[in-house]
Amino acid sequence: MKSAGLSTTTWPEVKRAVFAEFLGSLLLAAAVVGSGIMAERLAGGNAAIALLGNTAATVVVLAALIAMFGPVSGAHFNPAVTLTAHFREFRGTGLTARYLLVQLAGCCAGAMLANAMFELPLVNLSTQVRNGAGQWLGEFVATAGLILVAFTSPSIKEASWRVAAWIAGAYWFTSSTSFANPAITVARSLSDTFAGIRPQDAAGFVAAQLAGAVAGALLARVFTPARAATT
Repeated sequence: MKSAGLSTTTWPEVKRAVFAEFLGSLLLAAAVVGSGIMAERLAGGNAAIALLGNTAATVVVLAALIAMFGPVSGAHFNPAVTLTAHFREFRGTGLTARYLLVQLAGCCAGAMLANAMFELPLVNLSTQVRNGAGQWLGEFVATAGLILVAFTSPSIKEASWRVAAWIAGAYWFTSSTSFANPAITVARSLSDTFAGIRPQDAAGFVAAQLAGAVAGALLARVFTPARAATT
């Protein structure tokens, strides 16, 4: 795609891009966690219906956020995407570091916002067990596919539906329900709800996601021209 959000040069552009990453990350995390809470409350104990509701809300919000913030920041909202873009473009570390910081802060703020909207404690550490080789493999596959889809998309417009479609499918065909995002993973540990993950399980997910990002980046090189590609 034309812009990864790592090529901005003026200070006003940098500020807008960083704020877009923060706000997009916040809203995405709020959508993931909040829709999980709502879906679980309405599903009457039916986990499949709850996951369907969680999936639908997440992917439509993700598509809208990519379309809205893509021209401003590249719409990463994900450290795995930002790090991939950084190493593909060989850019300086300043904007990359800012992106990583605000993505984590935004996702955590979004999880706390979701907790607050449903009158739960702002920080409510999850007890949802998510570990084991199968779930780590699921996160590897989900993240590798996300990076491949994002970095082979020719435009923001295409990425908005392609990335959302991948996440929708990966919610259902991966054993981990496709977190595919280190910042979201940390944020989910702050909510003891349907979308949560125990804090002690988060490290395994993050490691699998970063490994998947490397695999996805290598695959993307096969299917894109030898140039500074972006997401």
